[in-house]
Amino acid sequence: MKHIIKSMLVAGAVLLASCASQPSLQEYYVDNAENPNFLSIDVPASILKLNEEELNPTQIEAIESLRKFNLLAFKKNADNATEYEIEKKKVREILKGDDFVELMKINSKYGKGVIKYLGDEDAIDEVIIYGDSKERGFALVRVLGKDMNPAHIMQLMQAIQKSDYKGEGLGEIGDFLKG
Repeated sequence: MKHIIKSMLVAGAVLLASCASQPSLQEYYVDNAENPNFLSIDVPASILKLNEEELNPTQIEAIESLRKFNLLAFKKNADNATEYEIEKKKVREILKGDDFVELMKINSKYGKGVIKYLGDEDAIDEVIIYGDSKERGFALVRVLGKDMNPAHIMQLMQAIQKSDYKGEGLGEIGDFLKG
């Protein structure tokens, strides 16, 4: 009987230890939404205001698969440089998770970044865009949708770049993302 109880206690401890893993990206957003070092905003996909008459059918399909965007940005300054490094490390650790599939890496004059996704290859439910800059901070964008397609996402990004959209409705985060 003692062996059974000991075995159950060990199994329970192992189970609890496995549940105490790193936070999810959603938890990270919630935990930092009120932090004064972060800028946070949730916006519907309709904010893009793309003229569908100028889009091809693939781009229209991509837009229709979008639901909303969650944006979280850490605005770095001289007073929070240490916290910036800590938070950047936390985000990178979360994004190293097995659930995230890398779509592409970004390396530009503004900084480095990565685009990853969650879901099946042909039915993506969430795209994560992360980028950081030593001078400005980092931005984390969750693009939530239903059955998004990686090829369609790339088409959509091209359409947004060609559009007249200048970040209206994003407030302070729009200014941060523009550089």
